[in-house]
Amino acid sequence: MSGTTKKVAAAVGTTLAPKLVDLAPGVSSNVVQTALHRAIAGVGPLPGAAAAAEKQLEEQRGNRSRAVREVIENHVAYASANGFATNLGGLVATAFMLPANVTGLALIECRMVAGIAHLRGYDLDDPRVRAAILVTLLGEERVNRQIRRKKLPAPPMAIATAPVHDPDLDRIVAAEVTGELIARVAGKRLATVVGRRVPIVGGVVGAGVDGWDSFKVGRYAARELLPRAARQ
Repeated sequence: MSGTTKKVAAAVGTTLAPKLVDLAPGVSSNVVQTALHRAIAGVGPLPGAAAAAEKQLEEQRGNRSRAVREVIENHVAYASANGFATNLGGLVATAFMLPANVTGLALIECRMVAGIAHLRGYDLDDPRVRAAILVTLLGEERVNRQIRRKKLPAPPMAIATAPVHDPDLDRIVAAEVTGELIARVAGKRLATVVGRRVPIVGGVVGAGVDGWDSFKVGRYAARELLPRAARQ
């Protein structure tokens, strides 16, 4: 995706995302919280994040660095498939497909970051860690920007290891992550459909953008969530 297209997508997403939320029932801050719970607990045939991460660790013969890379690669593939499937169709379908794309992407990225956190020694049942996982989904640039604006107290690592958990942070983070995902998804979809008006192109671009965004989130999680000697 070119720099110009990214800027168009971001602008379109920022402008139209709130309107699309009104048109797309089910997109709320509860979406990411539910996605995080399902990512950790597992849903249907999809095992939970810890179990999936342990399987990768076993396949990599105990090499945690390689297991982290595999977790990222697997979820980038999942995100690409989700992006393709939920970005087919024309402009009329945008509002109806938006909830599926946001929900799917939230689940995939939560599961990826939770898997990385597990491999690095974090307790996924700890509310501090869960808050840190959601913060990570914002991406490094937005996290740093929101910290400078005092809308977030600290980066993911500091939140995961804070002395106490701040319940109010859950609500703030859930709203931030939901807004970020909606803007990202709506922006790439509308910029593609409006600009080219070729339905299949939306699927291809959706696959590429979702995959790339998930890769960046995974790499950020791998850098930010440093290994812990012992869980607290």
